[in-house]
Amino acid sequence: MESARTETKNLRAPAQVMRLARMGSFHQTRLSFMRALLRNLRDRQWSFSRTRWDVDAKGIGVAVYQANGPDRIYSLICYANDLPPEKRSDRVIATEWDAAFTLFDGIPNADDIERLRNNVPKQEAGHCCQSELVLARANRSVRLFEHVVERLARGLQPDKDAIDAVGYLMRTTAVYGNGKFGISDRERISDRPEFASAFHSELMAVWLIRSFTVDIAEHMAQVRGGDDAVPMQRDLRRRLGVGNSTGLGMAPFLILHPSLIHSWMLARETALARVRNLTESSEVSRNQFSELISRMMLGVESWKTADQRQQLRIEQLKKDLLKLTAYVKSPGLKIHLPWNALVEWSETALGLEGQELVVSLVLEPHGELVDDLADTMAVDEAQYFSIDGSQSVDQTLEIIESHYDWALKLDYSSREQSARFWYYSEEKLEPRVGERYEEPGAEKEYPLCYGRDVSAMFSDLKSFAEQFGGNSMIAKFLLSHPQHRHSVRRIQISQRLEYSEIQDNLLACDMLPIDLLRCKLSFFGASKFDPKSDRWVRINMYQHAPFYDELKEFESDGWIYPPLVS
Repeated sequence: MESARTETKNLRAPAQVMRLARMGSFHQTRLSFMRALLRNLRDRQWSFSRTRWDVDAKGIGVAVYQANGPDRIYSLICYANDLPPEKRSDRVIATEWDAAFTLFDGIPNADDIERLRNNVPKQEAGHCCQSELVLARANRSVRLFEHVVERLARGLQPDKDAIDAVGYLMRTTAVYGNGKFGISDRERISDRPEFASAFHSELMAVWLIRSFTVDIAEHMAQVRGGDDAVPMQRDLRRRLGVGNSTGLGMAPFLILHPSLIHSWMLARETALARVRNLTESSEVSRNQFSELISRMMLGVESWKTADQRQQLRIEQLKKDLLKLTAYVKSPGLKIHLPWNALVEWSETALGLEGQELVVSLVLEPHGELVDDLADTMAVDEAQYFSIDGSQSVDQTLEIIESHYDWALKLDYSSREQSARFWYYSEEKLEPRVGERYEEPGAEKEYPLCYGRDVSAMFSDLKSFAEQFGGNSMIAKFLLSHPQHRHSVRRIQISQRLEYSEIQDNLLACDMLPIDLLRCKLSFFGASKFDPKSDRWVRINMYQHAPFYDELKEFESDGWIYPPLVS
């Protein structure tokens, strides 16, 4: 077992991992935040209850769900609305939603409920404070929501195929944390065990929102059907997750947080390396792996999208799963270093989507070996912010040549390599991507292309070295070239953190922002990526997961994969 924990052997190189096409093929893993959160809540014996339900026949009102932990209590406050269909929109410019939510620090009193009733439904137009940890809103998936309510009201269960076709009753259009619109800064809660890892407060809120989406559908069915109405069966409830619509607002995150993304990537790659270094496989792990392939086949069959590019990838993934099934049978997993051989085989036999699915699947039978890495995925980013001014110019040049060789190969003056520019919209302060040679606004470009910036600095740095000598300190260079401070900081971070930089041109004509979105969402634990363009995507969260009243009885962590028995 000691040899299996060698952390560097079989780590995939950043040049392989940190490419947009591969990052845009990532799937959830055992380390994904949703799964790590539920393990944490279960192991620390959290309990949950619905403490208030004041919702009328039209579905308007307030509900409160309480989370009781060893040290603290949180409350999800839900404000339900009867939104006319013509006002229902996933766009960030929307001003009304079917429901709005806040995760409250503690137990709200009557004054809190009233204060928040006048602010939470307004979202960014309202006023929140430090007692609010998360702000969110959601809209109904109208077709499925009405189907579920209508069937339950008549005493019938919803159609399983209809549930699987959509996968959720409501879809969040934003889930905000970390100081947005006046809510609590993450620093205030980051030392709490339940929220120490990234995005756990937001994902606790989403998990509880899932219960609300089913509860309000059952409530409206009860009002409509009276004594004939029935609740939804447990197995059908678990087939429902929470939908989410995510656009470009999320895309710059991976670029702007290099030390954090390194910690995420390193945990994932270290987990993979640990499994690859196992010299043999157990019968239990082999059986689990074979079952997971069958369950994933069901998941892929229910993965629906109208996006042609993603549909082609899904079709290829189906073929890859058949190849994977054949591989497991022959030569199988009884050979020396079986998991390493499987990963190496996948890199030549499968597409990127299939290769990254193999990464996820091989981790599943090895929770005892890899789950501890979920606790390494948070980082104090401030420790990497300072610039070491004593570093020499020659040292800096060497780092650029070794860590940014991919950037130095590109001609950023060409139309193909400079086709796009990033900016922030004036109306919503949201990131956007413009076409440099077709749209106005390039003069307001937001600096997100570090490859271009480092390449530009490299030229200036070489000229400086010729004039003043390579032994000169980088601080002296920055005195005369202060525009390169951010690049020097970035370079020094990449020297220490090898997975901190995306090794692709974020301005290129063929750059797909959706690859950034999918990468980040895979770390959340999202599934069923459904691109609506190359700039926004719909996903499902917590599908098949236990509800809060089932958490203690769920021993298996593999809920993310559809059950074989319906």
